[in-house]
Amino acid sequence: MKNIIILICSIYCCGSETVKRPDWKMGIALYSFHEHPYETAIAMADSAKVRYVEGFSFYKMGPSFNDSSMGNLDSQGINRIRQTLQERHITMSSMYVANPGNVNGWKKYFELGVSLGLEYLVCEPAKADWDTIDSLAGIYKIKIAIHEHARGSSDYWHPDSVLAAIKGHSNIGTCADLGHWARSGLDVVACLKKLEGHIIGIHVKDINELNNPKAMDVNPGKGVIDYPAVIIELKRQHFNGYLNVECEHNMNNNLPDVKNALDYIQQLSTKQDK
Repeated sequence: MKNIIILICSIYCCGSETVKRPDWKMGIALYSFHEHPYETAIAMADSAKVRYVEGFSFYKMGPSFNDSSMGNLDSQGINRIRQTLQERHITMSSMYVANPGNVNGWKKYFELGVSLGLEYLVCEPAKADWDTIDSLAGIYKIKIAIHEHARGSSDYWHPDSVLAAIKGHSNIGTCADLGHWARSGLDVVACLKKLEGHIIGIHVKDINELNNPKAMDVNPGKGVIDYPAVIIELKRQHFNGYLNVECEHNMNNNLPDVKNALDYIQQLSTKQDK
């Protein structure tokens, strides 16, 4: 018995190289596979052994959906998505949606979200829509996560703009896009700190050059983002939301890159912080 206790202490108390992974959820943004039909993309996600995916409203679903976009599916298409997800034991937890510009368009997205069991919608809404979407999010029980494209292409490129939208809106949080922050020349860890308590999901990617809106996408750990520091910060925040890998290179055959990204984050997540 004494030897067992010593062994346990040596593993958990004396600087073990690995620890239990934090309670966040690893997934894939289906935009990574947008050049493939939906069924193929879901099969690819399944082969990467993730249980969560993020859809996007302008995804052209392929011939079996009559080439409909994900945001304009009829009831038959919605049922087909649900069936495919259930067969693969995958949950679509979120969807990036284009700004519809009117309340009926937002209601359509929320109703679609309810049909698919989404937890949150990722978007970059107009300021005039903040009150509307916050109210609808409360009614439909689906959160809003504001996304940030790079400086020059989004009103939300800086965390201060995101915080302005969140203020007074209890159903609005953020989807932190780490690559776009780096493209905007921002300190990614500092941005995470500024948005602490408001982060619902994260887009995991890396780029080859800081402070360049046109920087090229690369595998996490191969670019300019300090991912070990990112993981340490998320652990400090006790983040328990979604980490969705979004791969935007080798688009015809990027499944190996997506798997590499997932493995890399897993390794960092279970490594003892120094």
